[in-house]
Amino acid sequence: MKKTVLREYARLIVRCGVNVQKGQEVVIYADLDQPEFVQMVVEEAYKAKAKKVTVEWNYQPLTKIHTRYRSVTTMGTVEEWQKAKYQHEVDVVPCRIHLMSEDPDGLKGINMEKVTKARRMSYPIIKPYKDQLENRQQWCIAAVPGAAWAKKVFPGERTSTAVEKLWEAILFTSRVTEDPIKAWEEHDKDLQARCDYLNGLGIRSLHYTADNGTDFTVGMIPQGRFCGGGETSRDGLFFNPNIPTEECFISPMKGQAEGIVYATKPLSYRGQLIEGFSIRFEGGKAVEVHAEKGEELLKSMISMDEGAAYLGECALVPQASPIAESGLLFYNTLFDENAACHLALGMGFPDTIEDFQNKSLEECRELGINDSMIHEDFMIGCDSMNIDAVCADGSIKAIFRKGNWAF
Repeated sequence: MKKTVLREYARLIVRCGVNVQKGQEVVIYADLDQPEFVQMVVEEAYKAKAKKVTVEWNYQPLTKIHTRYRSVTTMGTVEEWQKAKYQHEVDVVPCRIHLMSEDPDGLKGINMEKVTKARRMSYPIIKPYKDQLENRQQWCIAAVPGAAWAKKVFPGERTSTAVEKLWEAILFTSRVTEDPIKAWEEHDKDLQARCDYLNGLGIRSLHYTADNGTDFTVGMIPQGRFCGGGETSRDGLFFNPNIPTEECFISPMKGQAEGIVYATKPLSYRGQLIEGFSIRFEGGKAVEVHAEKGEELLKSMISMDEGAAYLGECALVPQASPIAESGLLFYNTLFDENAACHLALGMGFPDTIEDFQNKSLEECRELGINDSMIHEDFMIGCDSMNIDAVCADGSIKAIFRKGNWAF
């Protein structure tokens, strides 16, 4: 891939993604797959007048080794230096850039019971720091190709060819055009216009149906609002948290979900795939799950904590999105969730509450925003999906017909 094009992508992530401001600190999380591109992002952050840029590297084989040899207690202990690090983040509120490239099967065979126990130990200690950063940070998740990931998407190609093709797919779906920042400004306007229409309907519930058996109703929070594209932090800074994105999303009312949904794409969860699955909800809670592959992993996921079995997000994505039209299955939630309507189990988004800037996190959760240590998207959209909105005035409005917007 041409360096000039990659430089434009790096600039897009820094300027339009996290929107780095003069004097801010930046933390970049990356795997070892594309160090030259990470270097470009670091330099672009400094060009945007970042005070300090730190890179934290991840390597899946090491994660597997650590999990094999460390005890649950060691894995679940939050050391004093780690607490100091979390406190530093609360104090300075750094921009966060996540560059995803991991192998969808890279943690296959890992001891998930051990991982789950360790997370349950550490999360109560980490959570207060995370809560203090809620809606304060600018953050962006983007992607770069990893060799194993590229071979998963393009299994019949040589590794070098697969990586190049995955670069092309990432850049195309991320709108890296001749002027990517202008393209994103126009895209944000389109998503905002759709959100404005949805928010004007006074939606109280959404009813999903599809030929595959999905028949599902979910309630909305009266003070909730659909969001899409860019977001604004509590400090008034606009940023784009996902590159790419095609969704209009909202956090539903905790405890109001009934029926069954069938996944239409695999879910990559902690380096392992869950495929061919369905989830049935009663009283807002996932009470029954089935999967052709990874059923025990799915059960483990929804039992991580009390909120993991409840919904935190409903996202509307048309089948006409660039990612869906590419015909590719990315085996990566960042892309696959933007190719189909999806739901998310676990944590909801406080900034989907109207006037969230003037409400505390606790007030948003009291209104119906779910709280959990997880937030896991899974795709349910297909070309036969219809969605109807039941509005506050009792009217029913068509939102989706045959997988695409009905307005």
